[in-house]
Amino acid sequence: MSKIETTLCILKKEDSILLALKKRGFGEGKYNGVGGKIEENETPEEAMIRETQEEIHVTPTEYEKVGIVEFDEYIKGKKENLVFHLYIANKWSGEPTESDEMNPFWFKIDNIPYDKMFSDDKYWLPLIMEGKKIKAYFDFDENWNILSNRIEEVEKFD
Repeated sequence: MSKIETTLCILKKEDSILLALKKRGFGEGKYNGVGGKIEENETPEEAMIRETQEEIHVTPTEYEKVGIVEFDEYIKGKKENLVFHLYIANKWSGEPTESDEMNPFWFKIDNIPYDKMFSDDKYWLPLIMEGKKIKAYFDFDENWNILSNRIEEVEKFD
């Protein structure tokens, strides 16, 4: 099983967050934060900024790492270990706009469309919306059923 390191960024303003509808590839048709694979010689922070620029045309300027979420899941029929570094951005430059890959939408925090997201999101997203920092693990079967999970709160990330 190979390890894939990725990032995920959620823009937050007042009582709303920005989620984007994935238009193609892995996760197509689901709402999620924006992000993607960390490239060679790139830090998670650099990847998060690059992916946010590419996918919704904004540059995070004030942000905080709030989680590391790890998954054992099937991608294209093969079990992979996916780790994403999770950030919340409170300030950014530019206006979120649609790209070839993502279409951004604002949602009230009390009206997040969990039924149109990955099944694990409903476990960890409310925690980070409460201001908590987390480390989480989810194990999925081939049909995206959660076999096991654990979430722990942490004080900070190095």
